[in-house]
Amino acid sequence: MLSRIKLIIISISILGAFKAYADNDPLPSWNNGDTKQSIISFVNQVTDKNSPHYVPVAERIVTLDNDGTLWSEQPMYFQLYFALDRLQKLAIKDPKLAEQEPYAAALKGDIKPLLAAGDEALLYLASHTFTGMTVSEYHQMVETWVSTAKHPTKDKLFTELVYQPMIEMINYLKANDFKPYIVSGGGIEFVRPWAEKVYGIPPEQVIGSSFKTEYQMHDGKAVLIKKAELQFVNDKNMKPVAINHHIGRKPIMAFGNSDGDLAMLHWTTSDSTPSMSVYIHHTDATREWAYDRDSPIGQLDQGLIDAKQNSWPVVDMKNDWKVVYPYELKQ
Repeated sequence: MLSRIKLIIISISILGAFKAYADNDPLPSWNNGDTKQSIISFVNQVTDKNSPHYVPVAERIVTLDNDGTLWSEQPMYFQLYFALDRLQKLAIKDPKLAEQEPYAAALKGDIKPLLAAGDEALLYLASHTFTGMTVSEYHQMVETWVSTAKHPTKDKLFTELVYQPMIEMINYLKANDFKPYIVSGGGIEFVRPWAEKVYGIPPEQVIGSSFKTEYQMHDGKAVLIKKAELQFVNDKNMKPVAINHHIGRKPIMAFGNSDGDLAMLHWTTSDSTPSMSVYIHHTDATREWAYDRDSPIGQLDQGLIDAKQNSWPVVDMKNDWKVVYPYELKQ
């Protein structure tokens, strides 16, 4: 009888220890594999004042791509859905707009011609559908759209398709005095209106592609007007340039998911300062999408090669993440 009581007490103690471990796990939606442990080990080293790899708080900069790294990006970038929604509304007043290809096909649900048309067509769409409005008007339009628009196949708000494990990662790094910056190829003014509410990252810590704005006086009020002229494309080799321009410090940690992030990841680990670059690899065709080398969106080809050569952790979404989206926690 006594032995049985002891066994029960021991079992309760073990369960309590496991619960305490789970409660203290900074990344509960991550499986306990090599990827998670390597990230935690790096953070422990750079935040331990007794460690030879200690990095002062002011230098703990982490940069994170947005599309495909913090939220989904298939079957096309979410900002494009926003632009097409705007185009559809404009076409009601001017039907000729809906007759131009490849936009006409996209408005009918066929996005392949739009993706095949390349960056020029995408930038034209993004610029000409919002030219002439004030920055404040644009922000309000974005806020309204992200609070109502749903993904065509997931039937979820686009902001519900953020990655729960990456939300946890941002919070974990912030708890260890890292300062996170979103470094997106998407529009800076598109991400800023909702980034703080969704990611906890304020607008001044968002870097992205941009179109020129012009200062004007409207009815005695000072406003900034969006122009059609492109100012900066924050992608590929331009990402380190933008980081240096906006932040003035090189990150010691960077997260990306495509070859468009490769320059940022290389630059992050380019000197003797303790640093880590991480790739998110889309391997889960059931919960999200599985794609890499052959995808027209978020292509990851050379990045897989360089990650192996440089021993960068590569997050296998299917095996490293217990859940993908926050709403899965409720299920």
